[in-house]
Amino acid sequence: MALVLTEENFEAEVLNSSKPVLVDFWAEWCGPCKMIAPLIDELADEMGDEAVVAKLEVDNAQALAAKYGVRSIPFLLFFKDGEVKDQIVGANVTKESLKEKLQSL
Repeated sequence: MALVLTEENFEAEVLNSSKPVLVDFWAEWCGPCKMIAPLIDELADEMGDEAVVAKLEVDNAQALAAKYGVRSIPFLLFFKDGEVKDQIVGANVTKESLKEKLQSL
């Protein structure tokens, strides 16, 4: 299962992480977000200790969504050493492509 992020734990879990982090910005009302949700959870299980795979519900974290320029969701950000290294907008993703991106960080 993907780690559930909040505005309170974002800094500790994402910005201060020693591992690469994938953050899925999503919302309950977003159809494409729900489509890729199982894929995100599977990826979290597969990556294990190699990387952090997390989800942040934008409706509960509007300040963070604004800070990272989230205009449409799903919005996937890849972090390494507290910095955004890559992004994907939309649900046109595969678990393999996400895994490769995380492993390349």
